[in-house]
This record gives sequence, structure tokens and C-alpha cells, in this order.
Amino acid sequence: MALFKTMKPRAYRHEYIYYNERKEKLKEIQDKAKRELGLLPPKEFSPEDIRGKFTMATKHLRNRKESGRHISSGMLIFLIIVLLILMRYLYTGNLLF
Repeated sequence: MALFKTMKPRAYRHEYIYYNERKEKLKEIQDKAKRELGLLPPKEFSPEDIRGKFTMATKHLRNRKESGRHISSGMLIFLIIVLLILMRYLYTGNLLF
């Protein structure tokens, strides 16, 4: 039931075949250690380095992002109808229409 929400096409996601994430992480750790020791020049500022750090630092924001739960339009319409019926009952004292 897509009254208010149009479906977006699935995004293209390319997964590398010959990519070793562990090796990249290890290289980053080694480079960071060499910079701290002064063997390498300081790294230039890049906004990509801090992107996502604040949401991943807090547990509740990380859980919300990972779960991806959202209220669907059907559920929203159902809740509005239930609230309208409840309001009518509280106002008139009668459930019948």
C-alpha cells in the first residue's frame, strides 16, 4: 500500500572481489602509528574522516541506524483511524456510527 511513499529503485552496490579489508585496516593503523612517532608528515584534513563518527559513538543512534525501522504508511493510517474512533468514543460515549 503505497499511498504516500513511492518506492525508490534499489541502489547499485559494487562489491570488490579482490579487496582485503583487514589489510587496509592494518595499513591505516601502521600509518597512524608512524605519524604519531613523526616518521610520516601529518595527514591533511578530510571531511570523510569524521563522517559518521558522531552517530556511531552513541549507542542509541547506532542501533536506530542499524535497525532501519520506520512506520509504514498503512500503519500510520491505521493509527489515525483508531485515534479518531477513540476520540469519538470519548466525546460522545458511543462506539456506533
